[in-house]
Amino acid sequence: MQSARKHLTLCWLEEMERRIRYKPNEREISLGLEEAGNGPSVVLLPALSSISTRDEMRPLLDRLASNFHVVTVDWPGFGDCPRPRCDWSPEILSSFLDWFLTEVTPLPHAIIAPGHAATYALHQAVCRPGTTGRLVLIAPTWRGPLPTVLNGRRSWFARIRAVLDCPVVGPLLYRMNVSRFVISKMTRGHVYDDTEWLNGQRLSAKLTITRMQGARYSSVRFVTGALDRVESRTSFLDLARRANVPILVLYGDNTPQKSRAEIEALASIPGVRTDRLPRGKLAIHEEFPDSVADAAMAFLSEN
Repeated sequence: MQSARKHLTLCWLEEMERRIRYKPNEREISLGLEEAGNGPSVVLLPALSSISTRDEMRPLLDRLASNFHVVTVDWPGFGDCPRPRCDWSPEILSSFLDWFLTEVTPLPHAIIAPGHAATYALHQAVCRPGTTGRLVLIAPTWRGPLPTVLNGRRSWFARIRAVLDCPVVGPLLYRMNVSRFVISKMTRGHVYDDTEWLNGQRLSAKLTITRMQGARYSSVRFVTGALDRVESRTSFLDLARRANVPILVLYGDNTPQKSRAEIEALASIPGVRTDRLPRGKLAIHEEFPDSVADAAMAFLSEN
C-alpha cells in the first residue's frame, strides 16, 4: 500500500463520494469515486464516451449496494473534473484500471462494465489473472463510433485528432460536434430507446460534461478509435475466450445493428452467458436499471 500512497490522495466530499488523484505520465489528475454497501466487492466502470461519467452507473450502485460493496470511478480523461491535454491511449487506461483494482479497491468479486469499458475489463481479466472475478458486460463494444460507421480505421483519423488538439480551431470544432442538436440526435439513434428520455435536466447534465476543460482530448480519441483496446472482432472474441472467468453479457432488443452483431458473436464462446432484455439500446444500464440490476444480481449471487 506504500506505492498506492504515492498516487492516491483522498478528500471526502460527502458520505459516499470522494476524489482520488492519479498520475498518468507524471501528471496528477483528479477523478471522482463513489461507493456504498457492504459485502463482496463490485466495481462499476462507466462507458467511454463524450457524455459518460460515473454518474451513469449510480442507478446500478443504488440497487446493488444492499448486497455488495459497490464502487464506481471515472476514467482518466473522462468524468466531471478538468482534464489535462494528453494523448490518451489504451495503455494509459489499462494501466489505470490495473492500479485501481490492485491498489485502491479490494480485489473485486465482479466488474460491471458497459460499452468500451467492457473490452478493457476483458483485457484486464486476460492480462492480470486474479484481479477480476465475474464480469457483467453491458452492450459491450470494442470499436469507436467513426471506425464502426466506416467499417474500419482510416489514416486521416490522426489528422482529425491533431486538429481537435489545436488551441484555437480545436475547441470551436469540438463544440460544434457536441452541441445540443448533435448530442440529442446521436443519443436518439444509438444510445437511448425512448427518444424523450434524454431531455431537460438529464440533457443539460450531459452537455455540462462535454464542456469540461480538456474534454475534447479524450472525446476525439474515443470517437476516432484511438481508445479501442483491440483492433478486430477476432481479437475481441479472443479476449472473451481467454478471460477464464464467468461472463454475463446483457443487451437490449433494440441495440443498433452493427453493435448487436458484435455482441451476439460472443454467444458461442464457452463461459459466456447472454441475456437479451426486451427493450434498450447501448445505455440500457441508465434507461432500464431495474432490469439490468436484477439480471446482474442473480448472476453475481450464484455460488
